[in-house]
Amino acid sequence: MLTPGTWQKSTFSGGGQGDACVEVANRRTHISIRDSKTPTRATLTFPVDVFVPFVESLKKGRSYGV
Repeated sequence: MLTPGTWQKSTFSGGGQGDACVEVANRRTHISIRDSKTPTRATLTFPVDVFVPFVESLKKGRSYGV
C-alpha cells in the first residue's frame, strides 16, 4: 500500500540495473506516475477511478484515448 503523497518505485523495474521503471504516488483524489530516471520532469496524473482501467488497457496492448 502506498503512503499518500510519497513516490514508490515499481516492482517491475526492468532488466539490467533495474532503472527502467516508473514511480507511482497515491494522492487523495488522483494517482500520479513518473519516469524514475527523470523524476523532476513531467508526471502523468489520473483520477483514482481512471487509473486502474488505464493500466489494464496497457496490459492488453490497447491505446488509451485522451
